[in-house]
Order: sequence, then structure tokens, then C-alpha cells
Amino acid sequence: MFEQGDWRVNAACRDQNPDQLFVRGAEQRKARMVCFGCPVRTECLSEALDNKIEFGVWGGMTERERRALLRRRPDVRNWRELLEAARQDYTDITEFQVS
Repeated sequence: MFEQGDWRVNAACRDQNPDQLFVRGAEQRKARMVCFGCPVRTECLSEALDNKIEFGVWGGMTERERRALLRRRPDVRNWRELLEAARQDYTDITEFQVS
């Protein structure tokens, strides 16, 4: 798996103008589109959640969505572990269904 920080080199937004990811209102929907299908979406989102990054679109979530998630799950101490475990569970289920 990726070390903290290494994931950025594989990010779908790596060649985007950063100002396009730090927008307000309806423009956030456009910014989120960059995240869908990104190979490191989980790592990006966990970085924002673990570090309580307040601004911008990270891992396909707006700051408002991340704040709501943090409020709903105050018990989570390590978002990266949780999200990676969920991704692995999903992968295992998908592989089982295909077999």
C-alpha cells in the first residue's frame, strides 16, 4: 500500500490547477467529478479526515460532507485504516461474486 504522501503521485488531480479543487457552492460538484474513478480516492479522503482539513474537495467529498461525516463518527481515530478495510471488504465481496 502507499506510504502517507506517496499517493499524491497517482492522484487524478495531480495535473489540475489546485484552485479548481478549492471552490465554493455549485462549483464543488464539478471539482468532485475529478475524484470519481481516481485510484487513490481512499487515501486522499482519509488524509483530509485524519487531518481535519477544512477546505477543498478531497476524495470526492466537500468540506461540508466531511464535517458531517466527522460529526456522525466521532469514534473513528484512524480514517485511513477504516477506509482501507472497507475497500478491502468491498474488493473481497466483488471477487467472490465474480468467481
